[in-house]
Amino acid sequence: MPVKVGSVIVGGDAPVVIQAMTNTDTADAPATAQQVASLAAAGSELVRITVNTHAAARAVPEIAKRLSDAGVQVPLIGDFHYNGHILLSQYPECARALDKYRINPGNVGSGRHRDENFRRMIEVALENNKAVRIGVNWGSLDQALLARLMDRNRQSPAPRSVREIMIEAMTSSAIESAGMAEDYGLGRDRIILSAKVSGVQDLIEVVRKLALQSDHALHIGLTEAGMASRGIISSTAALAVLLQEGIGDTIRVSLTPSPGGDRAEEVRVAQQVLQSLQIRSFQPQVSACPGCGRTTSNFFQEMADHIQVYIGRQMPIWRSQYRGVEELRVAVMGCVVNGPGESRHANIGISLPGTGEEPKAPVYVDGRLAKTLKGEAIVSEFIEILNEYVESHYAPAE
Repeated sequence: MPVKVGSVIVGGDAPVVIQAMTNTDTADAPATAQQVASLAAAGSELVRITVNTHAAARAVPEIAKRLSDAGVQVPLIGDFHYNGHILLSQYPECARALDKYRINPGNVGSGRHRDENFRRMIEVALENNKAVRIGVNWGSLDQALLARLMDRNRQSPAPRSVREIMIEAMTSSAIESAGMAEDYGLGRDRIILSAKVSGVQDLIEVVRKLALQSDHALHIGLTEAGMASRGIISSTAALAVLLQEGIGDTIRVSLTPSPGGDRAEEVRVAQQVLQSLQIRSFQPQVSACPGCGRTTSNFFQEMADHIQVYIGRQMPIWRSQYRGVEELRVAVMGCVVNGPGESRHANIGISLPGTGEEPKAPVYVDGRLAKTLKGEAIVSEFIEILNEYVESHYAPAE
């Protein structure tokens, strides 16, 4: 079921949407607006911000205004836990400035207050014509629901494992909460569901079950994926399986940045996951061989890195001038074994001489030998060929 979040469509036949989340203090409106703009510039199509205090709620309209004044149109999502019903009610300008509210049914309240608080947040969404994500997390599950399922399991003649009950509790919490929101008047075209855990196999199982039981738009991703390669690899492993099965309408790669690290790294990883699966294209891809005893010179590595950096710098210009340039494929290969073959498979490829080979580098364009380069200017000459290809093969952007 497609859902409109600001100007972005999530679900249905729409492309899979990338989102990210700020880690600034939301009460610091200048810093938060700056980070939102940075994430949007990197390619995040939705950005979520924490709204956890009165000061944060008061800052949201200013953040939205700063973004608008800077020409940044990315939809803002408010992330609410524990007190969302209070903040959305007391700060109507905050409620209006946000494009979507994230509700965690596990900590919206307990007992009858849970239903009242949840209902109040849905009412605010209805008053402001906003979308809602009902996001269930393994670490903050509805304890009353979990206890009920655990009791039922203990009385069963064939009790299941705790893990199985936890997964059932997560899917039940999401489905029941979505049903409540619909009973309160929120249409399915305003509801996105998610169920997040930190384990790859657990995520695959719970999201598969959620997809089987619901036709709501789904947000997917590991929560607390971790730092550096661990977070990247774990997130990719989980997302790739689900996306390959056609499950998932919007994704986030929840990386823990190194101290002072670039928050936008999670956006670039998400883009690469989608591009590697050939679901969406964001930037030309540069293939390069890993190197071996036949490539004792590191020139091909330096050239591959130089071309990758050059393309990254050019993309803001190319994207504004040429339609479809994101699908360009470039190969920078290091020896004769796979070099010519890989180069022919790319739009533009170069096969550099390996150890003991003749010092020349054939360049292939769309599968045909176009030119052979020699000497000290190979990199600059290859870049000229690359620029000529872009200018001659991609239609002007509208």
